[in-house]
Amino acid sequence: MHFNTDKQTLDDLNIFGKPGRDSIYTIFNNTHTRGGAGMLEQMFLYPLSDATAINNRSHTIQFFSSAGTSFPFNSALFDSAELYLQMEDERTRLPREPGTIGGKIRHLIGEDHQYKIISNGVSAMIEILHLLKDFVQSISKTASQTPYAQVLQELEKLLNDDDLAPVMQEKSKGRLSYHLTARYDDLLRFRSRNTLRRILFHIYHIDVYISVAKVARVHNFVFPEAMDRELHTVYLEDVYHPQVKNAVGNTLSITPDNNIIFLTGANMAGKSTFMKSLGIAMFLAHIGFPVAAKKMSFSVRDGIYTTINLSDNLSTGSSHFYAEVLRIKKVAQELGVSKNLFIIFDELFRGTNVKDACEATIAITEAFAARKNCMFVVSTHIIEAGEVLKERCRNIFFTYLPTTMRDNVPVYTYKLAPGITADRHGMIIINNEGILDIINNRPPKTARS
Repeated sequence: MHFNTDKQTLDDLNIFGKPGRDSIYTIFNNTHTRGGAGMLEQMFLYPLSDATAINNRSHTIQFFSSAGTSFPFNSALFDSAELYLQMEDERTRLPREPGTIGGKIRHLIGEDHQYKIISNGVSAMIEILHLLKDFVQSISKTASQTPYAQVLQELEKLLNDDDLAPVMQEKSKGRLSYHLTARYDDLLRFRSRNTLRRILFHIYHIDVYISVAKVARVHNFVFPEAMDRELHTVYLEDVYHPQVKNAVGNTLSITPDNNIIFLTGANMAGKSTFMKSLGIAMFLAHIGFPVAAKKMSFSVRDGIYTTINLSDNLSTGSSHFYAEVLRIKKVAQELGVSKNLFIIFDELFRGTNVKDACEATIAITEAFAARKNCMFVVSTHIIEAGEVLKERCRNIFFTYLPTTMRDNVPVYTYKLAPGITADRHGMIIINNEGILDIINNRPPKTARS
């Protein structure tokens, strides 16, 4: 089964971000090869939805992290190897007979562009194969009890392929003669192309694993443990936003008995950042990657959908409220096919009047409560809705982000507390900024930077 999400969610969580700007992807995008970068992107585009596959990838990266392994290849080798393997036309095959006119010409005219690509490619592939053999031998023993042991067995089998025996025995590290180049070219590019592609596939995975492992060490990220989807639980200890400097961590547990998190708090108290932190952690966990937290375990979900930065659609004439309605309809359709989802809604129905928003928030959240196989995080400023839901639903956990006042200035703790808050500090902030004084052309009462 595929893991489901959409562009709205990816944008909300800044998974890929806009060109030239930092994103969650850029945190991990430290691969050494183009093939590794492509592999990393595919992992982000297609998260996993199987607990075993997630844990196998996670435990593999943990192995490379604990070992402090460095990428053992020169990245330039792969540029030459890829360019070389892209030459599939039989007409580019080098003549094997040294006595042919073609062979002599190519031997004498060493500057021929096509021959250079082939010669460099052959040398690069031979060096890659030898380096890989040394690498596999160096980690085989310590990796024997990890999920990566199975991959190492496949790599050993590929490297011991009879067709590759001549190049594995090649000792020369300098420029090969035309005769050897032609011989190895036939062996590598035409007889063993599929084997080499498979080997490169595994090397690019190694590149990703080592790069992500380094990110985990540098940022002190934790590796989540995936659990059976039927448990419908998530535990996060001190989860925080990986792009927020000096971020405050929060601990949260979700179970079928409290599968809805009802979040309140004043503006600027940190609700959106907290919800993004949850979404990012859940997304990365399904890739099998480390997350910004002290500890995490989670039941595998079939998908994640968020609505945090939803905008109106001017091209279709849709208002913000109607865009919200369509978004909820899309989520409802996903829920209707019995998927186990993780869903985040930041301020339901902010695009309509308070009365309609209150009634709609109660109705939608109450409907969500009936889906105990799914997990929901819903934030709102409408505390009246929370009071009604307290009476109607027993599986909602009410929590808020507190605000304290210091010299008439709001101070935010960014730490969750149980319950519902009526904190509203909008007018205090407006008055502190002297906006009304500016409009009325009066001297400000207090000066603020």
